[in-house]
Amino acid sequence: MQRLYDFIRRHPTGVDSLWALGLVGLTLLSVAGVTEGPAHFWAAVGIAVLYGVVVALRRRMPERMLLLAAALGVAQLAADVTVYPADFAMLVIIYTVAAHGGPRWASRLALVGGILAAPLAQIRWPLEDAGPGGRVFFTVVMALPFVLAWVLGDSVRTRRAYFAQLEERATRLEKEREAQAKVAVAAERARIARELHDVVAHNVSVMVVQADGAAYVLDSAPDQAKQALETISGTGRQALAEMRRLLGVLRTGDAPESGEYVPQPDVGQIEDLVEQVRGAGLTVDFRIEGTPRPLPSGVELTAYRIVQEALTNTRKHGGPEAGASVRLVYFDDGLGLLVEDDGRGASHELYEDGGADGRGHGLIGMRERVGMVGGTLDAGPRPGGGFRISALLPLKPAP
Repeated sequence: MQRLYDFIRRHPTGVDSLWALGLVGLTLLSVAGVTEGPAHFWAAVGIAVLYGVVVALRRRMPERMLLLAAALGVAQLAADVTVYPADFAMLVIIYTVAAHGGPRWASRLALVGGILAAPLAQIRWPLEDAGPGGRVFFTVVMALPFVLAWVLGDSVRTRRAYFAQLEERATRLEKEREAQAKVAVAAERARIARELHDVVAHNVSVMVVQADGAAYVLDSAPDQAKQALETISGTGRQALAEMRRLLGVLRTGDAPESGEYVPQPDVGQIEDLVEQVRGAGLTVDFRIEGTPRPLPSGVELTAYRIVQEALTNTRKHGGPEAGASVRLVYFDDGLGLLVEDDGRGASHELYEDGGADGRGHGLIGMRERVGMVGGTLDAGPRPGGGFRISALLPLKPAP
């Protein structure tokens, strides 16, 4: 059955042609028994054949076939060719035009023509045995199939339009979901790139400082050189572990069920970060004001990365005698960050570019992180030297 149905759908004109042949054949059988003369016979045959053309081509040219059917109806009335099986083509073309969804004038013409067909036929070939009431009843009964054919066709057209709209909407939503998924993937990869920059910039900076110190005291203080090498080793292993996790996400693109790609640092680890920086030779004053309390994960990660980037920039641009201070202030509605250094400093443009080797990160990355949580960032050189970074991170997510 499915193959037959598929064949019918692939060859609609062929199927309609078979129906047309059957309709013309029934009409010829009916006309063969009529004894009204050759003229009437050939007129009936010609009209029947043209009605067959209407049925055969109704799907390819519905409007033209409707006009042909109307012309055949007028010719049938003029030639006094009574109703034959071929007149069933009128019902077919009325349904087809109403269901086709073409010009509205064609649908209206089909409806009006169907309503007028029965009264005109009754006027042309009145019932001799029926009274006025019977003729009216018969006219209404004969007009009803034409009206029902139009109503059925118009309902099919409306249903098709509705399903087409649903399919279009589903397709549009699918495209929107794909676009949103691509945007989400791009945003996540950008976040991972920022994380990778922070990991590399911070840990490599610590390793460089420790390596320089170890080379300087290698002969005079072997114990300090050994301690510096141990710090380099531990920092390198930590950096490699974080980079493996980040690069593993970039390779696979698959997220764990928890929704987090890598373990995220928080505010509680800032003190460990400060101790690590102190071990690298930078003097850092760290203070916490207010009552510490749990914060949204995005705020904690942003605060950690800002402090990490600021201290990394201080080591890179502050000079050998630079010192820094880090303050965390817990407000009722937010978390304040203040990171300052008293080094020789660098120009604001250099910080914006992420330093001489920052490749476009630095303050730009800080502003992106702060903007993601709806906070504000103020950064620039301090009066008298050094650099200052101030950020306010709200506890409520950005609208």
